[in-house]
Amino acid sequence: MRGTDEDDERLKLIRRYVTPGRRYLKLGGVLLGMGGRDRAKFMRKLGQAAGEISPRELSLLLDGGWRERRTAAWLIAVAGRSEFRKRLGELLLASEGPYAGQAYCVALAIFGTSADAAPLVAYLDRYLQRPDLYYDQTAAFGALLLLDAKLGADHAGRFLTSNGLWQQWIDGPPSKDREAPDTYREFIGQLCAFADEAAKHCPDRLS
Repeated sequence: MRGTDEDDERLKLIRRYVTPGRRYLKLGGVLLGMGGRDRAKFMRKLGQAAGEISPRELSLLLDGGWRERRTAAWLIAVAGRSEFRKRLGELLLASEGPYAGQAYCVALAIFGTSADAAPLVAYLDRYLQRPDLYYDQTAAFGALLLLDAKLGADHAGRFLTSNGLWQQWIDGPPSKDREAPDTYREFIGQLCAFADEAAKHCPDRLS
């Protein structure tokens, strides 16, 4: 019965936080194309939702599918709930499904500490060795570069050495975009800036 009760509760949470306005589809690069009233409205509602949802409810969403996980990770990022660092790192490393990994990377970059670099490094150590897999390597690398810039650190340096794992992944089949690494840092930075802006509507954001 407990499983049924949790499934019912998760369905209610999906209707409240995930599907309104197809929110789950907009949490990513689509945000950067928003402007004017649509942007302001979306940010306000996202920030309010991040302040309303409880840690238990976030955990239930993280146990769901990619739509729920993607939305939960963004709500976690906006609210600054760094207590979810370990869980997000585990989900990122497992890469059990598509479309949510970028959101985990945004949240880790938002938390902004050396502890948040560790799961990104672990992910890159594993998945840059798989050039056949085009998962969330660019998002994770962008987030790590952003953290390095914030912290004055160099966690990403060893990946960028001559014939390092980053270059091996880029060169390996199938063919991949050859953007400069800083392009991915800037992209994740823009998403983090959006989360920070939405956080202004989340009065209980954790710092």
